[in-house]
Amino acid sequence: MPRFAVNLSMVFTEYPVLERFDRAAAAGFDAVEFLFPYDQDIAAIGDALARNGLTQVLFNLPAGDFAAGQRGIANDPARVAEFRDGVERALEIAARLGVRTLNCLVGLDVPGVSRERQWETAAENLAHAAERAQAAGVRQMIEPLNRLDAPGFLIGTTAEALALIDRAGHPNLALQYDVYHAQRVEGNLVETIRANIGRIGHVQVADTPGRHQPGTGEIAFPFVFAALDEVGYTGHISGEYVPLGPSEASFGWFEEWRER
Repeated sequence: MPRFAVNLSMVFTEYPVLERFDRAAAAGFDAVEFLFPYDQDIAAIGDALARNGLTQVLFNLPAGDFAAGQRGIANDPARVAEFRDGVERALEIAARLGVRTLNCLVGLDVPGVSRERQWETAAENLAHAAERAQAAGVRQMIEPLNRLDAPGFLIGTTAEALALIDRAGHPNLALQYDVYHAQRVEGNLVETIRANIGRIGHVQVADTPGRHQPGTGEIAFPFVFAALDEVGYTGHISGEYVPLGPSEASFGWFEEWRER
């Protein structure tokens, strides 16, 4: 039976950050994730998790200036020290919040740097991150972003992400499989899950078009969830979507499966 979480950077944004934890628990979730904790009060987040009996399952490594459009720095040879400092910062926060999974956004194309050099830099940085995470009891993910939504992103497909994982060559590096990004550019969701379940460490969901909650678009989520259950996936499935309507009204997909 799949376990479910909700992304508090995209859902419950009608509410202040700390109240979102309360709202998630009230909706029936026992696990949450968010994009970045670095400008937040970590002690207050820890308190919000504790008072609601919530597990924080994941957040991202620092990804540069996200608000300005950056989507990671792992592929930039000029920012290796910054990336590795960010790994340490993320692991420190993960230890405080009990987080056991971190995700890395690899980055957009770096002007003036060959694609091969970017792949080499990313592979070396990811191997470093995976090693440091393993020493802390944390699993390191990477996530492909579709290039329709993120033009120029270094890894835009599942195949590219798996190739980069292979190049990094570290056993503590796994795939964060975002069903929305995959459906946008490649489809074959269930076949991909079945073929790669041993390499998938975390799953995120949103429907398409629109990136709204499951059930608002073209993806057959009951089939996807059943496939994850069938292959024995034991991680979390996290709703990372922009709610169509109030957040509290967007959980039909979750409530149906929670009752099974």
